[in-house]
Amino acid sequence: MPTIATPNDFFTHLSQWKAELLILRKILLSTGLEETLKWGKPTYTANGKNIVGISDFKSYCGLWFFQGALLTDKAKVLVNAQEGTKAMRSMRFASVKDINEKLIKAYIAEAVANEEKGIKITADKNKPLIIPEELQSLLNTHPILKEKFAAFNKTNQRDFAEHIATAKQEKTKLARLEKVRTLIEQGIGLHDKYK
Repeated sequence: MPTIATPNDFFTHLSQWKAELLILRKILLSTGLEETLKWGKPTYTANGKNIVGISDFKSYCGLWFFQGALLTDKAKVLVNAQEGTKAMRSMRFASVKDINEKLIKAYIAEAVANEEKGIKITADKNKPLIIPEELQSLLNTHPILKEKFAAFNKTNQRDFAEHIATAKQEKTKLARLEKVRTLIEQGIGLHDKYK
């Protein structure tokens, strides 16, 4: 895997979606946003605040709007980016012909305006922390893990707990418990890569 140290590295090493992502990059740069690299992906900021990022997946590529849930989305093109995220929304593309520059620029303009007004979705810090039985049992039997869990802020603790509690099947719950255990051991929050 090549080292991605700059946005140029990201675009140079693309093997899929290269044409689409280069077009998206050109559009984003034309809006006056500053291009940076965060979490190994090109991210575009205004006044140091994350506005939108570029994403590439197996079946699509797209844009991540960090406060996308606040956008009016008149064209109904935004998708909830990931289970558990309140603010982030993505705009997805499967080919060059799906990319509508005028629409993208309108969404970016609204996102920048919201940021300038200080409008944002933040985590509910007063929401109670309810630790599911499986996680509590794991913490009770592993004192070092319990100590590491306690070192996280309440939002991260809540993210871990809800991730396990919302699993519908036992198999999924156990898989999530193992994922959470690994993240806690490494001192990484569940959603850190999106912040």
